[in-house]
Amino acid sequence: MGRWRLGPRRRCCARGETPLEEGRVSGHDWPLWEVFVRSKGGLAHRHVGSVHAPDSELALAHARDTYTRRLEGVSIWVVPSAEIVASDPEQAGELFEPAESKIYRHPTFYDIPDEVKHI
Repeated sequence: MGRWRLGPRRRCCARGETPLEEGRVSGHDWPLWEVFVRSKGGLAHRHVGSVHAPDSELALAHARDTYTRRLEGVSIWVVPSAEIVASDPEQAGELFEPAESKIYRHPTFYDIPDEVKHI
């Protein structure tokens, strides 16, 4: 008699059998999504982790269940990891040094009103 194990959705199957239908992919084959959460007191989304999901709707549900269990978030973004493009740290000089000569971009030339609390 073979050993039994529980498959997805707690269905039993014999060892060596797969509970998945032919042509269906398992959770490990699903695309990776990066998760960003905005906290109640924050103004920006913060990267909190990753989830595997077949589509954006399920990725959002997994992210909600995994990263906002204590109701600390007010907004969630999920982004396919394959779509994220990053700069090379070795090219930091080309990207960021030209901004140093543009002092008008610094906030020292602006008066911030007292009513603005989040800056």
